[in-house]
Amino acid sequence: MGTHMKTTIEIADDLFERVRRVARERKTTVRALTEQGLRLVLQAKVKASKLRAWKPVIMDGTGPTDEFKDWNWEKLRDEIYRGL
Repeated sequence: MGTHMKTTIEIADDLFERVRRVARERKTTVRALTEQGLRLVLQAKVKASKLRAWKPVIMDGTGPTDEFKDWNWEKLRDEIYRGL
């Protein structure tokens, strides 16, 4: 799997005991669970950043068309979601 770096981390006692219990139940190691957890956190961060990477819709600045000019937000919202 490549090289490994040895490190020391401090974990709350109650959390460590829970991890040890889960490791025993799954017949794996605390190290394997720790690596799995770190990978999940990093993967979630990447997914979250991709979700936020949207391109805003930019209008030409002239405002709504005549058809929608006098509509309030509730009426606009209802029109947007009509048929869904």
